[in-house]
Amino acid sequence: MKVRNPHSRFDLDIKSTDKVLEVGGGHNPHPRSNVVVDKFADSNYHRSADIKVYKNQVFQEADGENLPFKENEFDYVICNHVLEHVDNPDRFMSEQARVAKRGYMETPSLIGEHLIPKKSHRWLILEIEGKIVMVEKERVSFHTSHDFGDLFLDYFPKHSIGYKILQRTHTDMLTVRYEWKDKLDYIINPTDPSLLRYFTEPWTEEIYNKMMVQRSLGQEAMDASRAIFEIIKNVVKSKLLKTA
Repeated sequence: MKVRNPHSRFDLDIKSTDKVLEVGGGHNPHPRSNVVVDKFADSNYHRSADIKVYKNQVFQEADGENLPFKENEFDYVICNHVLEHVDNPDRFMSEQARVAKRGYMETPSLIGEHLIPKKSHRWLILEIEGKIVMVEKERVSFHTSHDFGDLFLDYFPKHSIGYKILQRTHTDMLTVRYEWKDKLDYIINPTDPSLLRYFTEPWTEEIYNKMMVQRSLGQEAMDASRAIFEIIKNVVKSKLLKTA
């Protein structure tokens, strides 16, 4: 079941004693992961660079749909931008719930996929009413004419403070961030028109109000202030590291 929507993959409920698995760590594994698996050790088609493994981590080549681990062998499992690539998402998510008691799933959102489309992504994904809902791109004839990835992933984060604030106050805009316990709740290729409309029809104000986190003006001010503080802290930390 869903527990919450973390602000980022570093805002996770992981205890210091937890044994942590990461499925598909690729070129950017989570520092807290103890064991990292990846299906394609010698191909970068599904990632941006070569596989990276930290000194404290054990790497194992394995298929996320057939994990070579015992039931509940791990306390926590992390899966960051992998689900949108898989062939059999039902099997993939069932395996994570089998080998771990709790976990975190992060994927591009539907908005993120439109702005930053990837040919290696097979699925469109949203969280609707606490469930991960997945629709195969081919089923809805998904297409986009431009890839604005460099703009949203590189240019704006480097040159726009306003965008950095937006990233931190509306984390659900470009990504789905889903922390779970015991099992993941999901629907694959729904036939219900009330779910399909999110993927096939223009979004209305009703849908925006439902899909975006609603906050009061006071909460917006608090979140923006917190984001500005975090940005300043990161800039200062970066400058100190350069001068050290």
